[in-house]
Amino acid sequence: AFICLIQCNVLDSPSALIILPLFTMASRFISFGVRTASRQLLKAQSVRRWFASYPPHDVVGMPSLSPTMESGVIASWNVKEGDSFGAGDVICAVETDKATMDFEAQDDGIVAKILKDAGPSDIACGVPIMVTVEEESDVAAFADFVADAGTEAPAAPEPPVAASSEPTPPTPTPQPASSPAPVEPLSNGERVVASPLAHKLAKELGHDISAIAGTGPAGRIIAADVKEFIPMEQAVASTQTVAGAPAQAAMISEPVIGAGYKDYPLSESARETAARLAQSKRNVPHYYLTVDLSMDELINLRETLNGTVGEDEQIGVYELLLKAAGAATKAVPTVNASWMESVVRVYDNIDINVVVGNGDALYTPVIADVGSRGVKALSADLKAAVATLEEAEDDEGNAIVKELSSNFFKMGTLTVMNLGMYGVKSCAPIVTEPQAAALALGVIENRIVPSEKEDELYKESIMMTATMSLDHRVVDGAVGAQWLAAFKSHVENPTTLLL
Repeated sequence: AFICLIQCNVLDSPSALIILPLFTMASRFISFGVRTASRQLLKAQSVRRWFASYPPHDVVGMPSLSPTMESGVIASWNVKEGDSFGAGDVICAVETDKATMDFEAQDDGIVAKILKDAGPSDIACGVPIMVTVEEESDVAAFADFVADAGTEAPAAPEPPVAASSEPTPPTPTPQPASSPAPVEPLSNGERVVASPLAHKLAKELGHDISAIAGTGPAGRIIAADVKEFIPMEQAVASTQTVAGAPAQAAMISEPVIGAGYKDYPLSESARETAARLAQSKRNVPHYYLTVDLSMDELINLRETLNGTVGEDEQIGVYELLLKAAGAATKAVPTVNASWMESVVRVYDNIDINVVVGNGDALYTPVIADVGSRGVKALSADLKAAVATLEEAEDDEGNAIVKELSSNFFKMGTLTVMNLGMYGVKSCAPIVTEPQAAALALGVIENRIVPSEKEDELYKESIMMTATMSLDHRVVDGAVGAQWLAAFKSHVENPTTLLL
């Protein structure tokens, strides 16, 4: 450009005093840009060479298996280095402060390196626990792989202490952070091993779990040890109402009285349930379908069945309705599915979560394989779940801590809740992810309905209203209507449940 200016005799004109400095500055900027780009290119090449030291791989962190989970303990590995896995396979069992849950693979792959062994060590969500590859020939390259600071995912942030902006008078029971701590250091440097329920009870009672002697296997602290523990500073043992995990809310139910209000502390299980429901309501596009059911034939069948079994094996209407829901799901299997972003996963087994308890004592144990099991077996499972939550006492009148089984924390494929016992006619429930449907049952009542006989206009019939909430991403309106039609048919013609 400078040579062109000379050829055009521009430099001989007065404007050269302005043009020459501009060209000088432009040339300096161009030179600086070229040097900077060269340095960035060399830096990018060095990064690529660093990643190129290993074959293509994925570093998998500790999963967050619930909305409030921040850390966990690997209870056991179901795979070992070199094993291949597919979508839906259980990689390992992760123990939180609430239950032991399965970590399922979302895609196919091969385990190249296990970075964290199973054991009592607490691992924050996001910390690398294993390396996966796509080719079996790449496994050997990761024999000495170490997750250094460059590859380790950041740990989950510590949640802030609640109630920072409002006045917080002293509470009788301190509220610890919600981060689970299955393993805590003792004052002498040793570590303590305890069950998730034992940690939960210790936190809510304000006990130092390191001061409690364990009576479980290998000195493991169980829930009964925490319940029977008497701190030295207490003159007498306080009597607590503990009916397994659900009644633990009573331990922290003392309200905090403020200026014109009362704050009732929530248990960790209540906060977990609230977070899960809020997330599901935000993410799932709900719609609702309602149908009225004639219960005359179902109640007659119940009376017939109860005449053939003993007093302790009596079958309730709820169990028959669960069986009808399972039969309807077999007829319309699309409802038995989950939204998986890129696919819709339809499940083979029909596992129904039933809602038991209320408030902080609300749980949803799963009744497994409802579609292929008999009503008597379903009734036994339901009664066992309810009995687990009922209060029990020993000979001295002290409450007995009951360990909750894993069924209380498993996610089924459909949820059925019965609100008829509270006199509620209908309810639109929240669909809990990853499920695609939830069914609410109303009160059973006598109603005047049109008669099918020619010589009478109306008749009295036993009726119930059922409302179904559905995920529109998985189940459209026509399919939802088909499911309700099948459910209505099985309820009003219950002999079809025997097929």
